[in-house]
Amino acid sequence: MNKDEILKSLFEAKAVAVVRLADSSKMIKVAEAIYKGGVSAIEITTSVPNAIEVIKNASREIGSYMNVGVGTVLNAETAQQAIDAGAKYVVSPFFKKEILETAHRNGIPAMPGAFTPTEIQTAFEAGADVIKVFPADVVGMAFFKGVLAPMPYLKLMPTGGVTLTNAGDWIKAGACAVGLGTALLDKKAIADGNYSVLTENAKILMEIIARAKQN
Repeated sequence: MNKDEILKSLFEAKAVAVVRLADSSKMIKVAEAIYKGGVSAIEITTSVPNAIEVIKNASREIGSYMNVGVGTVLNAETAQQAIDAGAKYVVSPFFKKEILETAHRNGIPAMPGAFTPTEIQTAFEAGADVIKVFPADVVGMAFFKGVLAPMPYLKLMPTGGVTLTNAGDWIKAGACAVGLGTALLDKKAIADGNYSVLTENAKILMEIIARAKQN
C-alpha cells in the first residue's frame, strides 16, 4: 500500500492499538486476538524488547491483514530501521522534522506528537499526515473541538486517556482515529495467556466506535 492507502485504512478502522509488551514473544498472539475483535492496526513501540526484530516478524506474520506501525520513535535512524523492518507508519511522541522526512522519503505516513495549537499547526505545515495529541487526557475532548473549529483540515489522533468506553466520544469530538494501549491490552490477561479477554475488549471498542460514526 502507498501512503494514501495506508491513511485511508487507518481512518476507516478508527483505532490503533499501542503495544508496549515486556515479553515480545507474545506479540503475534496479542495482535491476532485484537484482530479477531476488529482492531486492524497496531503500533509497536520502540520500548518493546528487540523492537525492530519484533516489527520485522510481525510484518511477516500478520502484515498481510494488519497495519503494523512503529511508535515512540525518537530519531530518524530508528524510523529508518523500523521502516526497513516493515513498519507502515511512524509515530513519535513529539515533532521532529527529520523523522517526518524519513517516513515520507519511504512513502509512508508520519504521525508526530504535538500538544498546543501552535505545535499542531507547525507539524501540519511540515507535512505531518496525522497529529498525535499526547497526552490527550490532559487537554480533553473540548480541546479537540476548540482546535478543529478554526482548523477543520487537521487530522488529530488522541493517545493517553482513551478508554474502551470513551473512544466513541473522542471520535464525536473530531478525532480521525484513537490510539489506546492498556485500556485495550489487559496486562494481567496477557500475562495469564488469556487472549480472549483482548478479543472481547476489541469488540467492545469497535462497537462503540461504530455507534459514534453513525451519529
